[in-house]
Amino acid sequence: MSRLADTAEAQQLTAGADVLTRARQVLDDPVSPNVEVRYAAIRLTECLADALRVAESRGMRLPEPDTAAAPERDSPPRS
Repeated sequence: MSRLADTAEAQQLTAGADVLTRARQVLDDPVSPNVEVRYAAIRLTECLADALRVAESRGMRLPEPDTAAAPERDSPPRS
């Protein structure tokens, strides 16, 4: 099941990279029709939602941090 999820996530991220490349081309062209800009924005929001879902999913797979083992940070100097 984990491999299937990994494969789906990889496909979503690859699709997002492809959409980003195409969206940049559309946005770099000052005479791109509004319909193309709107389509690029719609696809980018879909890909962002996928990327956020992947990040959330992977975040849930991470073990809880061990706060006792984490080194304490020094407070920054005050001016």
